[in-house]
Amino acid sequence: MTQTIAPRVRTLVLLLLAAACALLAGAGPASAHAALTGSDPREGAVVDKAPAQVSLTFSESVSMDDDSLRVLDPKGKRVDDGKPSGTGGTTYSVKLHAGLPDGTYTVTYQVVSADSHPVSGAYTFSVGAPSETSVIVSGQGAGGGFVGGLYGVGRYVSYAGFAVLVGGAAFVLACWPRGSGVRVVQRFVVSGWLSLTAATLLLLLLRGSYTGSGKVADVFDLGLLGEVLQTKAGAALVSRLLLLAAAALFIAVLFGAYDKREDEERRDLTFGLAVGGSVVAVGLAATWAMSEHASVGLQAGLAMPVDVVHLIAVATWLGGLTALLVALYRGPADTPVPALAVSRFSRVAFGSVIALVLTGTYQSWRQLGSWTAFTDTRYGQLLLVKIGLVAVLVGVAYFSRRWTAQLAEATPAVARSAAARRAEKGEKGAGKASTKASGNASAKAGTKASGNAKVAEKESGTTKGSGTAKGSGTANGSGTAKGAGGSQRAAQLARQRAAVDTARQKRQRDADPNRFGLRRSVLAEAGIAVVLLVVTTVLTQTEPGRTEEEAKAAGTSSAGSSAPATGAVTLDMPFDTGSQNGKGVVRVELDPARVGVNDLHLYVERPDGTAFDIPEVKVALTQKAKDIGPLPVAPDHITTGHWSASGVQIPMAGDWEVAVTVRTSDIDQVTISKNTQIG
Repeated sequence: MTQTIAPRVRTLVLLLLAAACALLAGAGPASAHAALTGSDPREGAVVDKAPAQVSLTFSESVSMDDDSLRVLDPKGKRVDDGKPSGTGGTTYSVKLHAGLPDGTYTVTYQVVSADSHPVSGAYTFSVGAPSETSVIVSGQGAGGGFVGGLYGVGRYVSYAGFAVLVGGAAFVLACWPRGSGVRVVQRFVVSGWLSLTAATLLLLLLRGSYTGSGKVADVFDLGLLGEVLQTKAGAALVSRLLLLAAAALFIAVLFGAYDKREDEERRDLTFGLAVGGSVVAVGLAATWAMSEHASVGLQAGLAMPVDVVHLIAVATWLGGLTALLVALYRGPADTPVPALAVSRFSRVAFGSVIALVLTGTYQSWRQLGSWTAFTDTRYGQLLLVKIGLVAVLVGVAYFSRRWTAQLAEATPAVARSAAARRAEKGEKGAGKASTKASGNASAKAGTKASGNAKVAEKESGTTKGSGTAKGSGTANGSGTAKGAGGSQRAAQLARQRAAVDTARQKRQRDADPNRFGLRRSVLAEAGIAVVLLVVTTVLTQTEPGRTEEEAKAAGTSSAGSSAPATGAVTLDMPFDTGSQNGKGVVRVELDPARVGVNDLHLYVERPDGTAFDIPEVKVALTQKAKDIGPLPVAPDHITTGHWSASGVQIPMAGDWEVAVTVRTSDIDQVTISKNTQIG
């Protein structure tokens, strides 16, 4: 039976590793979690004269240094003052040198988003007219290369180590207290602690290079490490190391004093270990929640504790499941996992699944924002894969619960059968002992009679004294040698008997169809859990669907507004003053919608599309980002429903608000507005 199981286990493990490697290979470097949603000048814009500064707007706050935002001229020379500043929470700008000549300029940026992931990119704009440029922007994004790949491995190992540490310890405390004395379970939990500690140290060393140059040499730069310690991500990693020191003490007590206690004393210690272990587990989970997705965006104050609960539920379920698998396959034959422990874990896993569903639903709403993001964004697609894996895992767990119930029902019968066999064996042993005692008594009587005969023979002088001494000496030496060899042989036989007994117990254990079925279903659960953990880790490195859609919308808006840059921008704005005949649509056309002189045409139409006149219409232009305006425009009435103004000056490019005040009677008026990009 064991020989049949082992190849299947090896095959399934290889398949799981292949699936994990496929997912890892497709993950690539960490996606940017802060997206560029706007720029001034915008990408590809051609402005009449050089701007005084370049501004970038992101979907969330970012951190930057003097080299984070650079502007390069056509020859690759830097033309900014190297002092980026924030102007509006998510908008950052850098001043340019005065008197820049015409040509194409390149803007590059490399910053760190609020959820600890690096963001980089580049674009160009032109002054006067486009020109050739010698600037070559590297195709490698932030967080890529060898350092980025190594950092990604560290993230996977840290999540796996956390699940093994927390889930394994929870399995011992809540489900199988006697498992604290099982060597394979001890090694399993300790390996989780070692993996998480090593991965955390690696991430701390790589952090500076990962978010900066990406060079391997910078990994050992102590100055850069000092800068990392001052960041939110660095503080989280250091806090994780301190909590791991407390976790080491917890493990020492769990597998030391706790294991040596009797059942009554062990129950008293369980409560203290459960409280202490829960505090450490919550603290470890919080180091992720306070530095990644949950710490930024909507409802961060609620999202962080929800994320902590989600992480602990994942670790309790997947880590405990793997601990159960190790105990079922590698546990000693004389200490099998009892059915009661499996039943307890089944209840713990069910509670973890409920927590995962509730917290996962909230996280999905927060990170996606719309139903279309499930299919239109990479984050949503990965989330669908994760949901499918969870559903399959729950289905397999259902079969495990059935095997557990059958195992629990079969255990009393097996115990009664074993007791009967022991009783029968005892009776046979008693009979053998009686027979052996009778034989020994007869043998002793015969030996004694023979001895008496020899004594009588000696006294009669039949045997020579010297020969008797020699023979006696020879017999003593032979007896000593045989005694030493006999003790070695007995020890060897004892070891062989112990090995045979262990093998027999293992065969009996594996021959149990209920336990065999449970082992197979738990193995399948663990295999799916490995892939699920990989997908979850990839999700933490993927740009949230809400952010990706905002970036796409900003890009579409920019593209839409830049398309008519050589012609006219048309803005349709419905209005309703609340009076009779107070409803209609104002259409504003701005030509050519570029910096400098523009022509403005304004049309007023009824809801059915017919033109009509109103007593008064006024226009104002405002650029709030630069605190310019409102700049009033007084159009002249041309014909029914048509007003026009020529020579409208727009001083600089950017996002401009066009506000129109419509008056339909002496007391009824309304102001409506819409934004547009001016190149």
